[in-house]
Amino acid sequence: MARGKLRIYLGAAPGVGKTYAMLSEAHRRTERGTDCVVAFVEHHHRPRTEVMLHGLEQVPRKELEYRGATFTEMDVDAVLRRAPAVALVDELAHTNVPGSRNTKRWQDVEELLAAGIDVVSTVNIQHLESLGDVVESITGVRQRETVPDEVVRRADQIELVDMSPEALRRRMAHGNIYKSDKVDAALSNYFRPGNLTALRELALLWVADRVDAYLTEYRSAHQVSTIWGSRERIVVGLTGGPEGRTLIRRAARLAEKGAGGEVLAVYISRSDGLTSASPKELAVQRTLVEDLGGTFHQVVGDDIPAALLDFSRGVNATQIVLGVSRRRSWQYVFGPGVGATVARESGPDLDVHLITHDEAGKGRGLPVARGARLGRARVVWGWLVGVLGPLLLTWLLTSAVPEVGLANDMLLFLSLTVAAALVGGLFPALASAVVGSLLLNWFFTPPVHTFTIADPKNIVAIAIFVGVALSVASVVDLAARRTHQAARLRAESEILSFLAGNILRGETSLEELLERVRETFGMDSAALLERTDETTPWTCAGSVGPRPAEIPEDADVDVPVGDHMALSLRGRVLPASDRRVLAAFAAQAAVVLDRQRLQREADRAKELAEGNRIRTALLAAVSHDLRTPLAGIKAAVSSLRSDDVEWSEQDQAELLEAIEEGADRLDHLVGNLLDMSRLQTGTVTPIIRETDLDEVVPMALGGVPEDSVELDIPETLPMVYVDRGLLERAVANVVENAVKYSPPEEKVLVSASALADRVEVRVVDRGPGVPDEAKDRIFEPFQRYGDSPRGVGVGLGLAVARGFAESVGGTLDAEDTPGGGLTMVLAVPTAPERERSEEPDLPTAAGS
Repeated sequence: MARGKLRIYLGAAPGVGKTYAMLSEAHRRTERGTDCVVAFVEHHHRPRTEVMLHGLEQVPRKELEYRGATFTEMDVDAVLRRAPAVALVDELAHTNVPGSRNTKRWQDVEELLAAGIDVVSTVNIQHLESLGDVVESITGVRQRETVPDEVVRRADQIELVDMSPEALRRRMAHGNIYKSDKVDAALSNYFRPGNLTALRELALLWVADRVDAYLTEYRSAHQVSTIWGSRERIVVGLTGGPEGRTLIRRAARLAEKGAGGEVLAVYISRSDGLTSASPKELAVQRTLVEDLGGTFHQVVGDDIPAALLDFSRGVNATQIVLGVSRRRSWQYVFGPGVGATVARESGPDLDVHLITHDEAGKGRGLPVARGARLGRARVVWGWLVGVLGPLLLTWLLTSAVPEVGLANDMLLFLSLTVAAALVGGLFPALASAVVGSLLLNWFFTPPVHTFTIADPKNIVAIAIFVGVALSVASVVDLAARRTHQAARLRAESEILSFLAGNILRGETSLEELLERVRETFGMDSAALLERTDETTPWTCAGSVGPRPAEIPEDADVDVPVGDHMALSLRGRVLPASDRRVLAAFAAQAAVVLDRQRLQREADRAKELAEGNRIRTALLAAVSHDLRTPLAGIKAAVSSLRSDDVEWSEQDQAELLEAIEEGADRLDHLVGNLLDMSRLQTGTVTPIIRETDLDEVVPMALGGVPEDSVELDIPETLPMVYVDRGLLERAVANVVENAVKYSPPEEKVLVSASALADRVEVRVVDRGPGVPDEAKDRIFEPFQRYGDSPRGVGVGLGLAVARGFAESVGGTLDAEDTPGGGLTMVLAVPTAPERERSEEPDLPTAAGS
């Protein structure tokens, strides 16, 4: 039985109409006579979607009991028995109720496809498993229901259902997606224009990659070798020379001229691993091309033009950017060069740009090869093998194993020459070849014990032996030195890469860096010494290991850093070749020391500035906000004590009420000051436990008039995991701030809803609102935005509220209220050990 085909409608965001598009396709197929049934479609009470179900056959759902509630899921067995040609299955990423046939709905779909049933399904871009972290960082909502990317990629057809953010928000505002009581929360949270734009871009990029994969598969299956210029792909050929940066920037400008242009920088390295490219320059160019939005590739190939063209055709490139050759005029006698060859063989479908640069015609040159030092022990052993080895071999052949033949004698002496080259290098091998040829002539070539050779054939044999020995010795010595040199350079590059990475990321302290130096070079101690001028004594800025050097003259290795700083090592004398890396360590040690000092100074300056700001604000608060209630209290008390005025009982009651209000206001201000002091000193110790939100929020409204707040706290909310007292204080401060800025005729709405693994308390006012640039500033101590129409304060309420929210693991943020005003969103975590029997409203709808 042939496998069924899968068609997926991929939504850029919830509510764009993917289910509607799927049902429209079902009606078109039904009208053409196709046997099409609805296996599972969720209309979410959207009238237009619900109407589209009319006229389509629906397979009855399967009812399942779970924790005392009844749920319906797709009945896979019923669909298989019905065996339609096409089955509609909505919400591919849905997680089935425990006890279902499969854990995920996409697994149910796999069964239908295996049975030969075509399936039309839907999924939103935020439900793709690989995009979970990205979507969470954009929307703040972690998608629990996901589908593996490979399941969607295997679909035979993928159709993107898209809509502009403005149009989707209008659809939301008209009530076509959610009920009217959820519209404001959705528009100000998940369906913000920035969120929708980012989700749309993710969808477009993902589908574009899938289209590229389709195109690559088609070209491969149909053996299409010509280039299809579906979009501009520009390949930059790099040689590792300084002109590479110019080529990359020019290619980036070319890519910007067309929509969707892509830059691919490629470096062709030879298969023998030997190259004249500068690794440092290549690293710089790689960083540059990645910063410009391109990609870097390295390809192995001995024929550079052919490898470059093969790579370009393999990625379906449309243009190649090369630099004008750096060779001098006389060097063209050896060939036309890479640029001319690529331009000649590129064909009509691949444009080649030759870019002039400052290095053109100056000659390429080769780096000077640095000989690798083999070490004294290896050289001594090489000379012993090269000189004493032939003598010992001669004694063995003349006494213990006589008459093995001249050819075998030469092979044995040649083996010693190769061994001498491997152990000691070229010169011991040359000595072995000379000594071996003389011994062969004296002891084994007739007439023996003379340097006369009777047979001319033996003369040729001896000459061939000497030539082969010298050639083999040279090749072996070169390979050994190259291997040793490559290993050393690799070790140096790893050390420098580690050093640069840690320093740039700021992850290494001075002591850690010195310890790394000591371990790398096998020293006993390392110290960074400094002094202010030539006459002052040296001081130790940092050291590791026993008995570090106190002055550079006492160290075994001394590397100066500038005029008044030195890196001093004790343990052994290092060779000159190690000082290159050691100099890099020394320079970085000075940088780390300077950065640590600057960081300490910056921290002290920040503390002083913060303390000065707090003191200034506190003085202002004491001089005005605290004195105002004190002045009222004093005036009322003075009036009551006045003997020349006869106060009525009503007047006395009003004066006493003014004293009480002033005392309460003063107590509130002092309480906020003490709370901020506790937060600043870190003495707030929350007692975290399970708490019902509907018990905390009403208690926090005691400080505001009863008719100024409207509560909407559902009883079905999960338990929150917070400190009850701190949460109550945070909510009280936020509500008091909202009531203070809200118009008298408008009530402040305090609502709550569950969202993923947290509960959000939203305090909505219809006041003047706060601009985006001031939303973070209103949470700073002693900050007030605008003029308060009622009441006064020192500007600590929101700062204390955010501090208390963060101390219990929550967050407090400000958002615009749709229609005008400010919405404070207080998010706190839910209790981890209590499971919820139903999903929250907003995420469930957003994930549909």
